[in-house]
Amino acid sequence: MLDSIFESLKYVLPAIIVGIVAYLMFKELLFRQNEQQKFQALQSKKKESLPIQLQAYERLLLFAERMDPNHLINRVQSKNNDPNGYAILLIETIKQEFEHNLVQQLYVSEESWKAVVASKEIVIQKIALLGTNSDSIEHFSKELLHQFQGSNTATQSAIAILKSEVKKVL
Repeated sequence: MLDSIFESLKYVLPAIIVGIVAYLMFKELLFRQNEQQKFQALQSKKKESLPIQLQAYERLLLFAERMDPNHLINRVQSKNNDPNGYAILLIETIKQEFEHNLVQQLYVSEESWKAVVASKEIVIQKIALLGTNSDSIEHFSKELLHQFQGSNTATQSAIAILKSEVKKVL
């Protein structure tokens, strides 16, 4: 009887070992195929979302450029000779454009979004301050342009951050 058990084990044991090895190989094959499908899905998703993301960066870059007082004053003309009224008009223009681009925060990095929001707030604060402290539109415009000269302004910093983010994305 012991001989028959050993004789049976001679046939059953290799079959069990082959079965275990086949199971492990099949499991590994399925795992790799699953990982490859996930990778391809991610690549496809990135390929589809990249144009949307780039468009968001473009729109925020355009907003930052349009919000820069050098461009804003040329684009938005005063209706009267009241510097405070002109400042309010400029601030409302910035706020409207910001609200129009609000959804872009979904597609850009947190750092880029914070830079845009911070630059908007700085520009609005300076416009409001200069609007109340100026006695004429010419003085207001001249002071505002003087405040935002050079490459170290809030809007220029936001633009630089947006451009560096786009380089990372590409």
